[in-house]
Amino acid sequence: MMELRSTLTGRIVLTAVATVILLFLALPIVVILVTSFSSNAFGSFPPDSWTLTWYKALFADGSKWPAAMSMSALIACLSTVFSLIIGVTAATALTRSELPLRSAVYALVLGPLLIPQIVTALGLFLLFEPASMLGSPLAIALGHTVLASPIAVLILVATLRGIDERLEDAAASMGAGRMTIARRITFPLAAPGMIAAAVFSFITSFDEFYISQFLSSINTVTLPVQVYNSLTFDIDPSVTAVSAILIAFAILALALVAVVRWLGSGRQNALLSVETTAGIAPTGGEAA
Repeated sequence: MMELRSTLTGRIVLTAVATVILLFLALPIVVILVTSFSSNAFGSFPPDSWTLTWYKALFADGSKWPAAMSMSALIACLSTVFSLIIGVTAATALTRSELPLRSAVYALVLGPLLIPQIVTALGLFLLFEPASMLGSPLAIALGHTVLASPIAVLILVATLRGIDERLEDAAASMGAGRMTIARRITFPLAAPGMIAAAVFSFITSFDEFYISQFLSSINTVTLPVQVYNSLTFDIDPSVTAVSAILIAFAILALALVAVVRWLGSGRQNALLSVETTAGIAPTGGEAA
């Protein structure tokens, strides 16, 4: 009985602590969402009254926010494409080939995640400035790729390692070449991971500030830079509305990733059940 009480007490305490931590992490998000509907131009929590004025102001004539959103979306799309190309190539090499010094290469690929972003931004500034590329959306997208591509590699390496190699071996035993296996087996099964990598790469680029601040110009102002300018040089209550939109976008993106990965896991399980039914030998060479 004492053991049961101890177990129940431990579960209750653990649940309470976890709840407090989750509430603490979610509190800033809740504050931003609620404040974005406040009628107070200086922001107040809780609001004295509710309004949609700051959301309407985002798209009013003369507003700088639509241009900043469009620029961030363009740069994020370019960075996502670059990150996927690097991610698929690097993940395939790390999981499907006998790459020398694999651990060292993997650590090198993940290196940008360990370096302070402001240091990376300064290095990119010194790289692109002599080439007169400062202010170029392409330069900013390449800079964002430095940070987004390691995330894509992490996701895709985990995805490829999670794909049962018996499916690829079965296709090879039937005469399929490497390109056919990749096109018909590996990449379709890796599609959920590729979508997840694309979503996280897009979000990483869309939210990146330091690199954008160092590489942008007056004509290429991204959304994070515009938020910084609005908070530094004037008091624009529309910032809370922009923040709320970004939070909603991130939540929807994570929900999309969860749904896609769930559908992808079901597809692989279906293929494995077909393999088992067909009597294809599992790993180790024994008959199913």
